[in-house]
Amino acid sequence: MLNRLESVQLGVVRARGIDVSYADPEFDASLRAIIEARAGGLSDAEDARRRAVRDMLRNGVYKPTGRGKPASEYLLRAATDPSGYPRINWPVDVCNFISLKSLFPVSIWDEHLAEARSFVFRLGMTGESYVFNPAGQEINLLDLVAGCAVRSADDTSGTPIVNPIKDSLATKTTEASKNVVAVVYAPAGTDHTEALVKCCEEFRDLLVQSSAEASGATTVIDPGEESTC
Repeated sequence: MLNRLESVQLGVVRARGIDVSYADPEFDASLRAIIEARAGGLSDAEDARRRAVRDMLRNGVYKPTGRGKPASEYLLRAATDPSGYPRINWPVDVCNFISLKSLFPVSIWDEHLAEARSFVFRLGMTGESYVFNPAGQEINLLDLVAGCAVRSADDTSGTPIVNPIKDSLATKTTEASKNVVAVVYAPAGTDHTEALVKCCEEFRDLLVQSSAEASGATTVIDPGEESTC
C-alpha cells in the first residue's frame, strides 16, 4: 500500500493553544550551543546518522542529493554561518532546533490551514508537486516521502503538504497559528528509535511551554505500519 513506508519511522508531535510569538532566553542559549557544536563538524556516529537519513529517502527515482538533500543538511550548512541562521517564530525555531540537534529532518504545519480530517504519509506520485516558497518555486514529489492532508472520507491518498526536504507554503505557520502538527522522519531501525522518541518529547515540551493553555501529544509510527494519523 502507498501509505506503508518500510524505510522510515515517523514521530508525530501535536501542540494546541501555542503562542507563536513566545521567546525564551534559555532556549536561545541552547540553540546557540547546538549551532556552535554543529559548526565544528559531526562525529563518526553523527555522520553515520546523516548518511542513514539520506538512505531512507532513496525510493524509486528519488535521489537525496544536491537540492534534494534532507532539510536537516541545509540546517547543518546554515550552522557554519551563525549570523545567517534562520529565526522565524517559536514553532519553526523549535522545529529547526530539534532537527539540528537530532540530525533528523522535521516538518511542521498549521493544523487549521491544512483543513484535514487526518494525515497520511506515503510516496509522492507522478505529477504531484507543490509551491514551497513565496517566489513560487515548486518541488517535484515523485517517490519522495510526503505527508498528505486527507480532507474527505473518500480521499484515500490525500493532498501532499510536507516532505523531508521542503514543506508547502500553503500550510506553513503564520503569526496567527495556534495549533500545529509536526513530524520527525527517522530511518528504520531500533538504533534510531530511542533518539526519535526523546526528540519528539523534547519537541512537544518546548512547544507547549509557550502558553499556560497549550497542550501536546506525541506518537511514533513504526516502519511498515499504516502511516495515518
